Order: sequence, then C-alpha cells, then structure tokens
Amino acid sequence: MLGLVVVAIAGYLALALFVHPSNARDWSPDQERLATAEFSGDSVRVHNVRSAIYRSTTDYDVRWQERSYDLRRIESVWFVVEPFADWRGPAHTFLSFGFGNDEYVAISAEIRKERGESFSPLRGLLRQYELTYIVGDERDLIGLRTNHRHDDVHLYPVHATRDAARQLFVSMLERANTLAANPEFYNTLSNTCTSNIVDHVNLILPEPIPFSYKTLLPAYSDDLAFDLGLIDTKLPREQFRAAFRINGLAREHADHADFSAAIRSQQRD
Repeated sequence: MLGLVVVAIAGYLALALFVHPSNARDWSPDQERLATAEFSGDSVRVHNVRSAIYRSTTDYDVRWQERSYDLRRIESVWFVVEPFADWRGPAHTFLSFGFGNDEYVAISAEIRKERGESFSPLRGLLRQYELTYIVGDERDLIGLRTNHRHDDVHLYPVHATRDAARQLFVSMLERANTLAANPEFYNTLSNTCTSNIVDHVNLILPEPIPFSYKTLLPAYSDDLAFDLGLIDTKLPREQFRAAFRINGLAREHADHADFSAAIRSQQRD
C-alpha cells in the first residue's frame, strides 16, 4: 500500500512539472483582472485597482478602477500582517502606501484563485496556483480581512524615507507588470506574499534581510521586522503587536469614508 502511495505522489509531481502558468483561466471574480501600471515621469496610472464592496466573503460587488498617483506625494509605507490559523505561523502579509490627505493604496501578492478554489499550502507546492499582485483600496483589502474573514490584522508603520517608499511602490507595480506579461506559479516556500515583500524591501536596504524561519512562517514576520528596525515605533517588543492591532477600529468605521484615517487613529509610538 505504501508503495502505491509513493508511486501516486511521484506521478502527480511528475505531471505537475509539465503544467505551465497561465493568465487565461476561469478566475474568481475578485481576481479576474490583473493590475498594470503606466509610468510617466513622476506619475503613474494604474489599471484595475480593486475597490470591492463586501457583504460576506462570498457575496460582494467588485469595482475595477483606473487611478493616477503622483509619486512625489508618497509619504509612508505600512506593513500589514494577517494571521489566519489557530496556531501561530501562517499569515498573509502586504504593504500599503500613503500619499497624504488620507489617501492610501495597498498592494498584495496573492494566489490567483480560479472560480471555486481556496488556498491549500500543499497545493501551493505543486504548481496549482498562479501568483498575482492585487492593487486596491484599504477598505477592500483590509476591511475584507477584519470585518468578513474576522482575522486579526496588524497595521505597522514602516521606517522608510519618502524616496525609499517611492522605490518600493514603483518596484511592486513593475512586478505587477511583469506578472501580467509573464505569469508565474505561486510557491508556498519560495514565491509567496512575504518572500516577494522581502525581495522588494531588499532593494532599498544596504544589506539584505537575512534568511529566517519568520519569513516562512509569516505570522512571525513582524517580529523580524521589529528586530531589524523596520517598524517605526518606540514601543517595546512585548507591547508593539497589540498596539497596532486594528480590528476594533476597522469594524467601527467599516462604512466610513475616513476608514484609512480611522484605523490609524489610536496608534501609539
């Protein structure tokens, strides 16, 4: 019996090697479009910015928009961590960028789900998901997670200069363009939300982020960022995570136009 199982697994892995990534599948409606960016000097026009309205995780209206951003106005970067399992380890991570006047845009590297699919770490090792970069507003990308998935969400200010923030933003949009032209498979170990953030952040650091289990188990990635001085806070280790949990504020201001300002309103240094 064990031999049959081994043969079956080996056969499945062999077949997986012949599967190629594609942008032409029956995609889940919330991921059916790919974000792309057109740069012109200090401005960028982003196509397919998502601004979905959710009634539940499965009942929603997706709006796709075109938005232009002045790269000179980028003021801040924020690191979002969403643990989503009963045991600490698995998490989703992404970045959000502030442009002043409470305007924010989030960029999230995710599996690109086909209609009816859900995430499985095992399938993520077997070339079963493409990788996509979702660009969207915070009421969508953060509100979905706090108010409908009911996961803890932590929103951390990143210690970065305006120039570094701009480089990060441009780098992520360029990566979105690359994926739109040349699709890639997501990989649970090597091509994830967190590994891609590490790649982008390494572009602006004098030394690369060292390898750590905390990027493989990204619920610990905020610990690593704290250790490296990347989180802009004076709080001690035992306090910083609780201080930047935003679930209560996100629920209270779910339908407010000032959602992004509200979820930052009680953050402490």
